[in-house]
Amino acid sequence: MQNQDLYDVTIIGGGPAGLYAAFYAGMREMKVKLIEGKDELGGFLQTYSDKAIWDVGGLPPMKCAKLIEHLVQQAGTFEPTVVLKQTIDTFNHLNDGVFELQTHTGESHYTRTVIIAIGRGVAEVQRLDIHSAKDYERSNLHYTIQNLDYFAGKKVLISGGGNSAVDWALELAERACSVTVVHRQDSFRAMEHNVSQMRRKAEVYTPCHIERFYGNGQRIHQVGIVSTATGETVRLDVDEVIVSHGYTSHVSNLARCGLDMHEGMLVMNQWAETSVPGIFTAGDCAMREGKVRLIAGAFNDAIVAVNSAKKFLEPAAAGMAYVSSHNELFREKNRALHNKPTSSS
Repeated sequence: MQNQDLYDVTIIGGGPAGLYAAFYAGMREMKVKLIEGKDELGGFLQTYSDKAIWDVGGLPPMKCAKLIEHLVQQAGTFEPTVVLKQTIDTFNHLNDGVFELQTHTGESHYTRTVIIAIGRGVAEVQRLDIHSAKDYERSNLHYTIQNLDYFAGKKVLISGGGNSAVDWALELAERACSVTVVHRQDSFRAMEHNVSQMRRKAEVYTPCHIERFYGNGQRIHQVGIVSTATGETVRLDVDEVIVSHGYTSHVSNLARCGLDMHEGMLVMNQWAETSVPGIFTAGDCAMREGKVRLIAGAFNDAIVAVNSAKKFLEPAAAGMAYVSSHNELFREKNRALHNKPTSSS
């Protein structure tokens, strides 16, 4: 192994936590590699690229796609090495204290510390398990939304009871001809205010579930729904069907690497440390008491994980980086920003 192949920290996962960790590790003058299993950065945000996010501090509401763009740009500030389309299968702790990360492609990556920031893992959508559903996935059966305007003027049926289903119903109520929401329980797993709005703006069937599609093998024309309480069935005319039943992930694969897990998530302490010294974690893949499951919380996790990794490598290092306004690393970058010409109105 040559020195140029050894990194101070390797971040596994290219979502908000991983991207911010890459930036912050650059502030700590660490040699950084970021490995992402998919062919693009952004993590789970890519699933909802057309949805608006309101709760990131200091930023106006923006679509996920735009937030990803900003995060990727920020992560590249200190030019980390980025590897796409590789997932980590195993961790080997070598005699010299170096971790060897082996990927599903057979490649190995060498690093002195690791930050696991894989979010919900390699997420797979929970597909609808009814006859002929797969036949319509190329036409008007959707498991995510990339372009809200595609549904303008159409009769849309949404199956699901979580935040995503409710959010999509509210977004589409402003564009679609009609929105119908079907959920197999009476209560929704979403913000109460949003649920109340949805009930005013959409037709809601609970407790009900999709029983059958009626179509010509190419497009769904009607959906048969059944009441789980009474057994009564109803056929509804539709143009588009959206299924939002959540995702399954493979975070639990990390258990075989000797990392402590609880309820499918990595166990972390207040310093973002896992059960293996030198391996840290951040974001939705981890849990601890008082954990905040927001993007803002993922950023904080990333900072703590990087600072802990830095201290692991250099016990005498400062506990955190200087803020950007006083950090010497930004002196030239600030000068370039001040000298950048402004566009005339």
